[in-house]
Amino acid sequence: MKKTKYIWLIFLFSLAGLPAQAADIKVGVVKAGLLMEKSPQKTKALARLESEFSSRSKSIERKAKALRAKQEKLAKDGAILGAEERKSRERTIVSEQRDIKRLQDEYSDDFSIRRNEELRNLEKEIANTIIEVAKKESYDLIVYQGVIFSSDRIDITDKVLKVLKSKAR
Repeated sequence: MKKTKYIWLIFLFSLAGLPAQAADIKVGVVKAGLLMEKSPQKTKALARLESEFSSRSKSIERKAKALRAKQEKLAKDGAILGAEERKSRERTIVSEQRDIKRLQDEYSDDFSIRRNEELRNLEKEIANTIIEVAKKESYDLIVYQGVIFSSDRIDITDKVLKVLKSKAR
């Protein structure tokens, strides 16, 4: 019983000193979504992805266009073709549809994997930049994600964005 009283007393005394300690803490908030959206690194990453995947995308589009032409030709010539010839062309079209679908699925999966890699790299760079700004300006605590509200007084998003832009040059 006495031990619990002592524990409560220690707890109360530590709470009494809390406001004096809190005055010495420098806190900053960074808006994650804003940094991800406005950073020039994101624009560069998207451009890299576009150039990396554009040839595959164009190739799939060409194959799909050629398939549509074959389907239109079959629809137009179907009445005058023999049964075996029509079935053969239909099988060829179905086979090409499957191939194009497979290529589109592979493209989509590969693009998603690469996009996630680029986003992870961007998040690492943003985190390192936040730490750099925090150390440079002697912050004790930086809150990065999960903030519902923060006053402009402790928001350092613009400072971090400025450093990210200078790194992008």
